[in-house]
Amino acid sequence: MGTNGSTMLEPLRQGLPPLDPAAVSNAASCALPPRYEAVREARRFTRRTLDGWDTGDRFDDVCLVVSELVTNALRHALPADTPRHDEQHGPVRLHLMRWTERLVCAVRDPSHDSPVARETDDFSAESGRGLFLVDSFSDSWGWHPLAGTLNGKVVWALFRL
Repeated sequence: MGTNGSTMLEPLRQGLPPLDPAAVSNAASCALPPRYEAVREARRFTRRTLDGWDTGDRFDDVCLVVSELVTNALRHALPADTPRHDEQHGPVRLHLMRWTERLVCAVRDPSHDSPVARETDDFSAESGRGLFLVDSFSDSWGWHPLAGTLNGKVVWALFRL
């Protein structure tokens, strides 16, 4: 494994960039059911939210990243025995937050595993490509474990508006 390819995709294991939570001008979130249709729901939610915030011009980039993050959460982060019918509080949650010139999308999931390429035999080009897309289309991204009583982690991506 050469170093140059893998280091670029090492996500920053860090909280969000130092953005003042009090200065958030808009925030929205939705719980996603543990099914693959959730990706479509996440896209629809993102479209509605960005249109409402007049930031639709970044929609394509943001939507692509949201799709990848949600897909990763559903594919890798849910235990195999997750009930697939629990609509009320989906184990995966999408958050969108907007500052004056920044937009952050964050996906929360119940797994503590770092969202880096897995060292398993089934590591397909596809799952690696997902993080590559996130890296390409967002201005920065990273992840951090949840603190306190919440289990899991948040993977976030930041867009300049």
